[in-house]
Amino acid sequence: MTNAFSLYTPRASALHRLHPLTMLALVGFCLVAGLALPGPWEPYAVFLLVILPLAAFGQVLPRLLSSALKIALPFAISVFLIQGLFWTNGTPVLQLGPLSLKREGLLFAAQSAGRVLAVISSFLLLSLTTRPDALMIALDQRGAPKTLTYIVLATIQIAPRFQAKARTILDAQRARGLETEGNFARRIAALLPLVVPLVLGSIIDIEERAMALDARAFSRSGVKTSLLNLPDSPGQRIARWLLLL
Repeated sequence: MTNAFSLYTPRASALHRLHPLTMLALVGFCLVAGLALPGPWEPYAVFLLVILPLAAFGQVLPRLLSSALKIALPFAISVFLIQGLFWTNGTPVLQLGPLSLKREGLLFAAQSAGRVLAVISSFLLLSLTTRPDALMIALDQRGAPKTLTYIVLATIQIAPRFQAKARTILDAQRARGLETEGNFARRIAALLPLVVPLVLGSIIDIEERAMALDARAFSRSGVKTSLLNLPDSPGQRIARWLLLL
């Protein structure tokens, strides 16, 4: 399977050999734990003590850690500044001219950033260790609505698809002489020739995917066969129920 439109990273690990529904239940457990546990530091405990060891076990730790921090760090910086400086009726801990950092705002920001980190890393763990087509087939075999299986697959693939299309457009524009490097003003000027083809290309891509689904009898009712075999075991089925509980 090509990885052009997927974050899936093939590895010879036991985590990759798990049934897709088992991985989905495991990631759902991490996701709910990161969001439901009270306190500002519990989401970080889920990230450090559950998600990172699982990523290391699945041999995808460097990529997960790099991607999660790149996505979560800008949000964390902004939420710490906004909540810390503009929290009303808080306890000042640091004076910065006319503004001050509030203890309550910083705690709220820490909890929000931790939850976002737990959510992002949970989805990354699923994307890096589970083939999208295998997950779609597993959901379909369990009787899930076809629209739901497609939404799950499209959600997993949307970021890699946009990245691949953006790289292609960027290379094409550079080949035509567009300057994309330099000062801030030059980068802003080069943004429009990249955004317009990306948006139009994405609309065309949606139409092509819809035609491909029709050609593959996506909406056809009845049982379908698949060349991809998904081994399951009683132990994994019990583990899924325990994770859901």
